[in-house]
Amino acid sequence: MASFDDREKAFESKFKLDEELKFKATARRNKLLGMWAADLMGMSAAEAADYAKEVVKSDFERPGDEDVLEKVHGDLQAKGLDTSEHIVRKHMDDLMGTAVQQIEAGE
Repeated sequence: MASFDDREKAFESKFKLDEELKFKATARRNKLLGMWAADLMGMSAAEAADYAKEVVKSDFERPGDEDVLEKVHGDLQAKGLDTSEHIVRKHMDDLMGTAVQQIEAGE
């Protein structure tokens, strides 16, 4: 019975670490997405940093990625930039890989 308990604790620990990584990677991805969008909108470095924080915060409005997608896409369109939700979503997907790599590398 002890081995079952040990295995259960190991699975719980792994799940906790995986969820923590997912949370950190998503927040990092959102920051990177905000920086990308800020660059497209021609923001200064300080404005871009503030905007990236807004994008990270927007992810707490609803579960899933739709709130972030809507914010960034809406902001890009409000600035008159011709972009689609598909392009923003593609960037989100690409940046998730970058975010995971950065976190795993300790950046």
